[in-house]
Amino acid sequence: MKSLNYFLYILIEKYISYQKISEHWNESYELNLLLFAKYCMNKYPHVIELSQKMVDEWCRQRDSENNNSCRSRIYVVVSFIRYLIKRGKTDIIAPVPPRKTPRTYVPHSFTKTELHNFFYACDNISGEKTLDQRIRKITIPIFFRLLYSSGTRTNEARMLRVKDVNLCDGILNIHYSKGYNQHFVVLDDSMRIIMEKYDAVIREIRPDRDYFFPARKNKYHTRQWVQANFRELWDMSNNSYATAYEFRHNYAIENINRWIGDGLDFHAKLLYLSKSMGHSALESTTYYYSLVPGLANIMEEKTQKSFNTIVPEV
Repeated sequence: MKSLNYFLYILIEKYISYQKISEHWNESYELNLLLFAKYCMNKYPHVIELSQKMVDEWCRQRDSENNNSCRSRIYVVVSFIRYLIKRGKTDIIAPVPPRKTPRTYVPHSFTKTELHNFFYACDNISGEKTLDQRIRKITIPIFFRLLYSSGTRTNEARMLRVKDVNLCDGILNIHYSKGYNQHFVVLDDSMRIIMEKYDAVIREIRPDRDYFFPARKNKYHTRQWVQANFRELWDMSNNSYATAYEFRHNYAIENINRWIGDGLDFHAKLLYLSKSMGHSALESTTYYYSLVPGLANIMEEKTQKSFNTIVPEV
């Protein structure tokens, strides 16, 4: 162990392997972990073990960061330190990430025309000469329709395993989720039918695939794959700016909109929506009230005191 480069990367490799075996790994975490290792290697090239100073320096909130961006950067490093502590490999005290602050971001509000244009572009992708082109042509329309119709997170959809898709009952068993919260998603009948058709076609091409939407080498698609394909197809058919993740916001808002004038079966619907979207706390679901003008007032008027008991102010 003559250099920090050697011992730190070995520890990181073991940590990532452990997380993957535990089905708790998201490849988006890896970049920040490797940036931390590179920082330590460059600033302390002759040190052969981690110190409190090294960790604290990296995890300290920067002037250019708000609480949320700092949390995102250091989250995996704090998890890595806790992993080492539990195995007696360090006596470093794990830093405490800053508290999460409410976001002021307002997601894009999709119009019917925009959605029509986008899915028309998905359905008319050109190119079938290579195997990759054929797979892309049949995968893209189904993948983005799943995001739109079910509210699943983009990482949940791309990391979805074949064994976790029950097309007979139309149920998805989501393992790879935000915060590792396993939950179930019930598909709309029309979505279940087109996923059945897709499954039959892709099985002919990739009969031994592990992932429902397979990439090369029997792996799942990357976050960049989602971003690049959405950006290309959206920009060629619409002038506004949107992201694939905003299909999730749209799903929540469209469901909440349907509650207005639908009788007051509010409490059950709120819980169903929260569980389906994989929210760990009911407060996460209440965020969407602010995006539906007047809905909070309507529900408060109809539920009176129970609204304040069930739904905290957000």
